[in-house]
Amino acid sequence: MSVPSTMLWPLRRSAALDWFVRFNHEEPFLDDLFARLCEKLVDDGLPVTRATLHARGLHPQFIGAAMIWRNDSRPVQMRMITRADVESAQFQNSPIKALYEGADGVRQRLDLPTTGPEYGIYGDLRAAGFTDYVARPLVASDARRHTVTFATNRAGGFSTEDLFTLDDLLPLLSMAAEARIGRRITKTILETYVGKEAGLQILAGNIRRGAHEVIDAAVWIADLAHFSELADHAPRDEVLGVLDTFFDAMGKPIQSHGGEILKFMGDAVMCVFRLDRPEAGKRALMAAREAYRAMEAINQERRANGSEPLGYGLGLHLGEVIFGNIGTESRLDFTVIGPAVNEAARLERLSRTLGRHVVISDAFAAHVGRQELIPLGQHQLRGRDIPIELFGLPEEEGNPWSYVV
Repeated sequence: MSVPSTMLWPLRRSAALDWFVRFNHEEPFLDDLFARLCEKLVDDGLPVTRATLHARGLHPQFIGAAMIWRNDSRPVQMRMITRADVESAQFQNSPIKALYEGADGVRQRLDLPTTGPEYGIYGDLRAAGFTDYVARPLVASDARRHTVTFATNRAGGFSTEDLFTLDDLLPLLSMAAEARIGRRITKTILETYVGKEAGLQILAGNIRRGAHEVIDAAVWIADLAHFSELADHAPRDEVLGVLDTFFDAMGKPIQSHGGEILKFMGDAVMCVFRLDRPEAGKRALMAAREAYRAMEAINQERRANGSEPLGYGLGLHLGEVIFGNIGTESRLDFTVIGPAVNEAARLERLSRTLGRHVVISDAFAAHVGRQELIPLGQHQLRGRDIPIELFGLPEEEGNPWSYVV
């Protein structure tokens, strides 16, 4: 006897719920999943006109993201939420804050008088013609709360059946959101602590010790001068503030021009610009110039405040490096090694002798065009049999760095 298909997979309250149970795995990203869910709800007859999903995360700059879907412009708008956002008066008087703090849910018919707190969003939604608003928590397995909201402009608002359907979705949406937020948090943590390229390698499963690839890259190594003396005598907060200031001046240009910060080594930073990326050498040079200008602005401010300027050296070289996974069996590190890395470090050390903040190798200069740079003459590098020609930035002409050994 044949068995009806509905007995093999019985229909639930809505086709949208059926789709979510069976096919949500097809959407690996939360914003895309949320958009498709909203579209399925509309196709199923629910009068959803606007929906938002507020996901809390773990990021050095943002505490989460807000995804906003509208029926008249289907792609989801994503907005990152900063710490300043959650301190604003708008957030403090919002149902999202109430749900984060433990409220079971919020529902307000916007075409009727308010029966509870008059949250600021109610006035905005009424002015836009909405008639009903529902907000519910999405509770994760670690008790972290995310939130989802639905609004409609249909006369009379949501029906009781509509609300049952939306509530039936909550446990499934919570689980689906938790998995995708967890994956996003993992990716963010890896990018923050090991870098984007290394993070992608780890997520792809390339974590075997010794796994590597050989790449051509511009190698950048920068180091603060006299940091040991500062660390020995200055207050701890001042020491940390100087480090953060220096790393911001170096790191922001690196990242904005497509470089990969591989590691911070005490008071030094190492990064690469992969030459298989468009105009990587020129981008590395632009980043070095921006970093120099940023440090000049910092030192000008320090002089005005009566503080000593920060000395530093930056070596730029170009060559073949090994980008790989090295370390012990239980503690590994993605990094670059090879002669080109050693050469960049030697260039950085030579900056103290030359009185230049930025010292550039002949190989890098040939790649980007020597006409962009100032010749510094022939110099002997440790480990080299013959002297090589070095170059500097035109910006440093007439502004020598007096380094006291």
